[in-house]
Amino acid sequence: MNKIEELSNVTPEQFHNEILPKGKPVVMRGLVNEWPMVKAARAGDRVFCDYLKQFDRGLELDTMTGPISTNGRIFYNQDLSGLNSRMGKSRLATSLDFILEHADENPGPLLAMQSVVVPHYLPGLQLENSLSLLPEDVHPRIWIGGKVTVAAHYDTAENIACCVAGKRHFTLFPPNQIANLYVGPLELTPAGATISMVDLVNPDFERYPKFKQALEAAEETILEPGDAIHIPYLWWHNVQSLGKINALMNYWWGEPEEQRVDSRNALYHAMMTIRFLPERYREAWHEMFKHYVFETNGKPGEHLPEEKRGILSDIKPESSIIKMRAALAKALIRN
Repeated sequence: MNKIEELSNVTPEQFHNEILPKGKPVVMRGLVNEWPMVKAARAGDRVFCDYLKQFDRGLELDTMTGPISTNGRIFYNQDLSGLNSRMGKSRLATSLDFILEHADENPGPLLAMQSVVVPHYLPGLQLENSLSLLPEDVHPRIWIGGKVTVAAHYDTAENIACCVAGKRHFTLFPPNQIANLYVGPLELTPAGATISMVDLVNPDFERYPKFKQALEAAEETILEPGDAIHIPYLWWHNVQSLGKINALMNYWWGEPEEQRVDSRNALYHAMMTIRFLPERYREAWHEMFKHYVFETNGKPGEHLPEEKRGILSDIKPESSIIKMRAALAKALIRN
């Protein structure tokens, strides 16, 4: 595996003008060293937990739990009929105490509070621990748990993840490695995004031989409290939490706000409607997608008057978008 590029003293200008356009992962060492939350974590697990509890509204949080037999790995059960853990609700203070109580067990029971929207559930935390690289309207989420492993998955967004407590081992794979990751069921996922079936710690190369190629293209790092990583759009990432108590604050952004539609819907619809057509039909649609979606031949509507380009316009006229969404919704209902 390759080591992810590392930088220090990253400025907002450097991030937006140099790092982001490359579309490659970058570790930003010490980016959030001065956060009070990071300083509390360095002072000890109990100090960190007490710090978080100051902001607790007492609301129930999405929490993944599982028995000792999971070994901390959020995954499927044996026959893929469900997961080896379950999503439920918990309160922050109770869960933090539970993690501390079982911190010395190896393995211990699985507990992970996931994707907690900070301004809503822990108001004020983001004000004391702000990220200068992004606008204030990009709201952070916090992930807190014990020794938990999340299988390789992707996000349909750009991502900056800041390690605030414990250590995290990140292993990243570029989007072009999807065929070598042996992706699990699309209909059943731990948290919405599909995951790799391969156990990165103990890969079964006999069952998943092409995973060796994925490892050759992989990039890895270990984040300490205060470090951050930029995970580009659609890059797969396997995450292992290594400390007794671990916390990560992350920021997702990227797809235009006006889109408000998950791009995966287009993929799934194409799979349902095009994948089973005869090969020559699929080839024809392949050309259509290259022309209209990926614009391999240039702008497909540039030969038309600007006011007549409709959905082909660079301006995305709202009337055309509304009509197209209505047509798609009608087609989906009919199918």
